[in-house]
Amino acid sequence: MDLIEVDGAIVVAGPDTRAFISDQAAEQVRGIRFRPGILPRLLGVPAAELRDRRVPLNDLRPELAGATLSEGTAALLGGEPGRETAPWPMAQLAEVTALLASGAAVGAVADEIGWSARNLQRQCAAVYGYGPTTLRRVLRFRRAVALLRSGVSAAQVASRAGYADQPHLHREVRELAGLPLSQLRQPSSGANRSTVAPSGSTTLA
Repeated sequence: MDLIEVDGAIVVAGPDTRAFISDQAAEQVRGIRFRPGILPRLLGVPAAELRDRRVPLNDLRPELAGATLSEGTAALLGGEPGRETAPWPMAQLAEVTALLASGAAVGAVADEIGWSARNLQRQCAAVYGYGPTTLRRVLRFRRAVALLRSGVSAAQVASRAGYADQPHLHREVRELAGLPLSQLRQPSSGANRSTVAPSGSTTLA
């Protein structure tokens, strides 16, 4: 999920399950991308409520109306905890995300953290915005983009990122990014760097 500043207003970009092509004509757009499961905790809003949506930040946190991107982010990172949206502390959240990203079965992940598979499935919607299967698909896509931008060939990307074959990679890129694979080879800017809150933050405890 992202915070995006467009023409002085901050928008929360919820977790996407399909390509979202913006029709904004702003001269400058800045954004901060958060690691999976982080921004819903800061906002106090379950990720599923924001799935495939773009919502003004001041609709969710009215006290941040008029804040810049930097000010709004700092306020979220340093503010009082909102409604709890994640059942796991930060370290466990990172562990669950890494296990699912590696392709671990839901049952295996649930056993690792001492939960039932059914409960894990349900909690994933609040934490990530969708279930484990979709989360794996999105994280696999992000791995593929990183490999493409590092200069790896499409055939090698398909193999290393876990796609069935190169056409599978092309289809997934087109569906999730709305762009051909060749356009994703452009290097990302500093605005796309992921960010997490400090491990000692009470907001995320």
